[in-house]
Amino acid sequence: MADVSEIGASTRSTTQVLVALLRTMRPKQWVKNGVVYVGLVFDAQLLVLESVIRVTLAFVLFCLIAGTVYIINDLVDIEKDRLHPRKRNRPLASGRLPIPVAVMAAAILPVVALGIALAISPPLALILLLYLVLQIAYSFKLKNVALIDVLAIAAGFLLRVIAGVVVIQVARFSPWLYVVTGFAALFLAVGKRRQELATLGDGAAQARAVFDHYNLPLLDDMLRLVTTATLLSYTYYTFVAHPGGYSMMLTIPFAVFCIMRYQYIIHVLGKGSAPDEVLLEDLPLMAAIGLWGLLIVIILYLNTL
Repeated sequence: MADVSEIGASTRSTTQVLVALLRTMRPKQWVKNGVVYVGLVFDAQLLVLESVIRVTLAFVLFCLIAGTVYIINDLVDIEKDRLHPRKRNRPLASGRLPIPVAVMAAAILPVVALGIALAISPPLALILLLYLVLQIAYSFKLKNVALIDVLAIAAGFLLRVIAGVVVIQVARFSPWLYVVTGFAALFLAVGKRRQELATLGDGAAQARAVFDHYNLPLLDDMLRLVTTATLLSYTYYTFVAHPGGYSMMLTIPFAVFCIMRYQYIIHVLGKGSAPDEVLLEDLPLMAAIGLWGLLIVIILYLNTL
């Protein structure tokens, strides 16, 4: 029989590998997958248990696919990461995550996710496959193509929203929400590029090749364009496309504040190169988003009573 200490050591080793694998899958980035709940919220189905379960499964499957892409990225960049002062501490580069385990996970996770999706909803499986292909294409090519890079990011968010819609039966979901989501995603993507360029300065192109084709005046113009488009499309949704009447217009001031606050974070605080971190760390922005979401839920459910 195996010694108790050996069993304990084996268990600890397995646990450490699993933790390293989870870290490689970047759980902090999964907050972006919360966009799949847009259809559920705006169709007033938050209290419909079956719908909540189906959308939550779609969220989990997106997390598995996103985690797969991060694993693939780290496998490809492992030698570069080992030479980087910060990235060399990543699980794969540091050796805490064995390469065979990472390869196996990158092969198994998408198969499991797509298989489960196919059982839930064939359209969901197709969307997940498109998302996986898009993310891999972005990681290896599209992120280095100016303009296409930010459009690809926006497309990823749109696919998330569509996934949350196809797994449930919606009756009050307006297609204009796709437009709003697309422009809002472009707003975040362009803001991220703008802040990365401002932070990296002359060395930006060495960190990301696409910065050879960007400059601050262009990105500032793009930011103005998508900011205006986001606000106009959302405003149009609230008083024309929203099926519950004009009450949704009450949410416009919160949307305006959220965008202005994010602009303040970019231009005054010098942040914004990591939107997921900003959304979780800036208290005024978090409070505004929370109040905006609460007001939306109240209005939607009052209109369904």
